[in-house]
Amino acid sequence: MSLISIGLSGLTASSAAINTIGNNTANVDTAGYSRQQTMTVASASQNIGSGFIGTGTTLSDVRRIYNSYLDSQLQSSTALNSDATAFLGQASATDTLLSDSSTGISTVLATFFTQLQGVSTTATDSSARSQFLTTANALGARFNSISTQLAAQNSSINSQLTSMAGQVNALSSSIASLNQQITQASASGSTPNSLLDARNESVRQLNVLVGAKVVSNNGSYDVYIGTGQSLVSGTTANSLSAVPGTSDPSQYSLKVNYSQTSSDVTSVVTGGTIGGLLRYRSDVLAPAVNELGRVALVVSDQVNSQLNQGIDSNGNFGSNLFNSINATDQINQRSLASSGNRAGSGNLDVTIADTGKLTANDYQVTFTGSPGSVSSTYNVKRLPDGSSVGGTYDISTLPPPIIDGFSLSLNGGGASTMRTGDSFKITPTRNAAAGIATVMSDAKTIAAAAPLTATAGASNIGSGSITQPVLTTRLDIYNSTASTDLRTALKDSTPVKLVFGAVSGGAQSYKLLDAKGQPVLDASGTAVTGSMVPGQSNTLSFSVRYSDSSGAAQAYKFEMTVAGSPSPNDTYSISLTGAGSADNRNAQAALTLQTKQTVDVSSANNGMSLSGAYGKLVVNVGAQASQAKSDSSATTAVLTQAKSARDGVSGVSLDEEAASLVKYQQYYTASSQIIKAAQTIFSTLINSL
Repeated sequence: MSLISIGLSGLTASSAAINTIGNNTANVDTAGYSRQQTMTVASASQNIGSGFIGTGTTLSDVRRIYNSYLDSQLQSSTALNSDATAFLGQASATDTLLSDSSTGISTVLATFFTQLQGVSTTATDSSARSQFLTTANALGARFNSISTQLAAQNSSINSQLTSMAGQVNALSSSIASLNQQITQASASGSTPNSLLDARNESVRQLNVLVGAKVVSNNGSYDVYIGTGQSLVSGTTANSLSAVPGTSDPSQYSLKVNYSQTSSDVTSVVTGGTIGGLLRYRSDVLAPAVNELGRVALVVSDQVNSQLNQGIDSNGNFGSNLFNSINATDQINQRSLASSGNRAGSGNLDVTIADTGKLTANDYQVTFTGSPGSVSSTYNVKRLPDGSSVGGTYDISTLPPPIIDGFSLSLNGGGASTMRTGDSFKITPTRNAAAGIATVMSDAKTIAAAAPLTATAGASNIGSGSITQPVLTTRLDIYNSTASTDLRTALKDSTPVKLVFGAVSGGAQSYKLLDAKGQPVLDASGTAVTGSMVPGQSNTLSFSVRYSDSSGAAQAYKFEMTVAGSPSPNDTYSISLTGAGSADNRNAQAALTLQTKQTVDVSSANNGMSLSGAYGKLVVNVGAQASQAKSDSSATTAVLTQAKSARDGVSGVSLDEEAASLVKYQQYYTASSQIIKAAQTIFSTLINSL
């Protein structure tokens, strides 16, 4: 009977081993499966007086071949690779969008100035004017198109965050449930291998979505994301949700929801697809949208300002080619009130005062003062670094202070309704590319001519020569009253006549007379007179007094260069440029905007041209995409290595299992032979008795 028991124990052990090998082979492609191995120990020996004799073998365990360090490496490399892959997918698309000649701004912007050059070359050519207007429409449409596609990316990220938050919650619940099952199964002293594998695979899948850190706690897994925000604690799973941001509803935030509170983890979540998307949104998408908007603002502002400075084919003052950057709808959408503001606090109007000083940043405005009280003072911080801009400002100050090229005022005016703690996200440039549009429809209204033209008197006998006068006073296109006043003054005060006098002491006098022959007065009410050196090039500056619509004294200025030696009483008449003029000076001035440094102009730097600013945007995004490609390749290699290392220990090798199967088949056969021998011996013994 002892020999039969020994044989039976061998049969049991070899049968269990063969079953385990079969299970390993069946799960060779099962994600997260860890190879299993049967463990046996010798059964207790029996004392037969002259010594101890063995009684067979006992199956002690079915061991899971697992290395926690290698599994941890696999989890972390999975999170890094998913992050890099998600970032690369988004950044590459944006890089292609901005840099490709068929979708980017560079080509159409160059064409815009090429067509403007055609207008400046032949100012009276209606065909050149029409082509320029068509290109202007194309430029505005291209800004709109890129903005729409970038906005679609932002919406897609919001949708993906919502979807993946649901997947995270499902995996978190699964891990919490498996924690409970493993704890219950382990209480009996056995090891629930399949449950342990399932839990590790759930953690791996979680790391595909978001970087997660695991802490083992008495056999349970506690899972944390971000800087230690708990996602799973024992058998309890907290939920992750994607919701419109408190300060910016267009950008979804992530929150971990506990039983009584919630924690915003948007800024601290890293790793996984979610981490890659959030990193792309903050490092590439938002800066690209703002920079594109800044270029659009400068294009609209600078071109409109210059065209308003001239005279069109109809003899009228110039008008806007693009819509005004300070139209009411544009001003209103640049401020986002925080959802935590007190009811009735209202919003802010953001007016662009100087496009050259705009940055590509967003800003946070927070009202300060005694808690709960009405406040008119506020401070400003640049985002995302949170650096302070200036000191404390007062919303009631008039005119409002200029902050990085923009100013703030209460929406709708009136007394301040803000309270201490109210905050606003200011986005001066974000929506500009989406909002730019061509408003000029008649090519004749393109103001190619300069406003003032000088002609020599018919009776001049001297050798004097002049350059055409330049109006140095700029029209404020965002102040309709001041602009109208200046244009009215130019119409009413011209023509004026520059009259030269006698030469005395090497200097020749001159004066400025109006149409009635009366002296023209300057801003201080003094007659405009002066002297120049004959035979040299002299730049003469003039200031002409006028009254604005409120009756206040104002003055406009212009200058011209006089060379040679005018004779006494030689005159030059200066008047408004008439309709149908072939003058192209204003078109040429507008053409200089192609290379003029008009973007990011400040005391700290000289600024960039329009094409230079857009080129910088393309280079920055391209560099991010290139780095993302390198990061993706590197993390893929690390993930492959980590998976190979883990599989080298825990993975199933079919060759190894096949060899083990032959071994245990022979083991089973040998154990059967032991039982057969025992049966033969027992039968012989019975027959003998």
